[in-house]
Amino acid sequence: MNKILITFGTRPLAMRIAKRLGPDFEVIYASSEDIPELLLKSGNYAKIPKGLLPTFAHEVLKLSLDQQVNYVLPLGGFELEPLSEAKVLFEEYQISVLVPDKDLLETIPVMENPPADLPYMLLVKGSNLLDSTTFERSLDGLFATSDSGEDLALICVSK
Repeated sequence: MNKILITFGTRPLAMRIAKRLGPDFEVIYASSEDIPELLLKSGNYAKIPKGLLPTFAHEVLKLSLDQQVNYVLPLGGFELEPLSEAKVLFEEYQISVLVPDKDLLETIPVMENPPADLPYMLLVKGSNLLDSTTFERSLDGLFATSDSGEDLALICVSK
């Protein structure tokens, strides 16, 4: 079974994504925000440093290795860049970070706190983990699309 680590795991967006992933994924939630003690004791939640800290990517990698995750989905806007820069490091351990490569990240618009009914895709090299469709571009990340499918925006909970 695949495991995915979702940051900002106490937010509704993380819960919606986990629900859509269904039974094929075990979800580990992580957050730099306060996590109730009850959730931490469940074993499905973990505390991580803020994305602005220099140790952020290494702490997420350590947690990912400890939990044996296959994918890391950062939902914090300030987490996107450090994890984009660390993608190669994660790939050395067969962990996919679901964020565009750094050169692409700077060119893609970012949408904060999307509406609950907004359609989105969770892409790994252009393959949608949510419904097994394929997108024409080889991208990684959580994206909202326009009706035409042409315009993409990377989704996060806050910057």
